[in-house]
Amino acid sequence: MAQKSKVFDRIVVRTLGRKNSRGIVTAGNRQFPCALGRSGITCKKREGDGATPAGRFKILALWYRADRENIIPNEISTSRIKKDIGWCDAPEDRNYNRSVKLPYPARHENMWRDDLLYDWCLVLDQNYSTRMRGLGSAIFLHLATPDFRPTEGCVAIQPRDMRWLLGHIGNKTILDVSSD
Repeated sequence: MAQKSKVFDRIVVRTLGRKNSRGIVTAGNRQFPCALGRSGITCKKREGDGATPAGRFKILALWYRADRENIIPNEISTSRIKKDIGWCDAPEDRNYNRSVKLPYPARHENMWRDDLLYDWCLVLDQNYSTRMRGLGSAIFLHLATPDFRPTEGCVAIQPRDMRWLLGHIGNKTILDVSSD
């Protein structure tokens, strides 16, 4: 019988320096590199600022590309990304910081990407449960480019690290992001 993986209550993300777009993720006794927003980590997140928000965020859902990746069993709500799925980032829209069906009239990003970054994408509870217009949208933990290019405000890790991490998250796992 296979042993169940340890589920972490807390995963920590720290920057490598003030205004730095690179960081370290710590989960249990394992550490791995990550890309952060191009403006580093901020306590005052605003839409379009390119910063990763500081805070403690529940992991709400896993979105994944079934044509590229297999689902990794965990306790998180899971949805397949399809070609007609987007994420609204228009603060004035009623679906701001929500998934939307494409085509969609307001500004949005496509979740179905050619660059592999959203093949696995964890939705963080940043401005989601209690949504305020203009305080940031589409803040995810997703896959990084091979050279860890800065994100628009997300945390991004390598596929091998995401594969491992997905087996260690649960409904109560918190992503703790700090510039300390």
